[in-house]
Amino acid sequence: MPTQDEWGHDPTVQMMRRIFSLMENSQKDLLRDLNISLFDPRLRRARSRARDLFEQTWPLAMQKEIVSNERGATLLYMHCLAHTLSLNGIEVPEQVSSKDERIAMFLRKELR
Repeated sequence: MPTQDEWGHDPTVQMMRRIFSLMENSQKDLLRDLNISLFDPRLRRARSRARDLFEQTWPLAMQKEIVSNERGATLLYMHCLAHTLSLNGIEVPEQVSSKDERIAMFLRKELR
């Protein structure tokens, strides 16, 4: 049984780990800024839906060149999270959901 992280040398795996780390840090910052407890019962549903929405829209956003790097993927996720937080009764200031107007417009079109 290998003791090393054999997957860790794969550039795609490294990229995904960086994206997930950026997403997690951005999410923590947003929740702190919104003064939302990590134990708020609305978060589970909002995070689950944000993940689904991100997974659904990310390939298309890459294809349409709305998102082209790790930072863009993180911004897309944060827009998805802001949207689903709002759907779950958590007010998200507009400046959060409009950080990247191209992503905001893309999601508005895809969410119709």
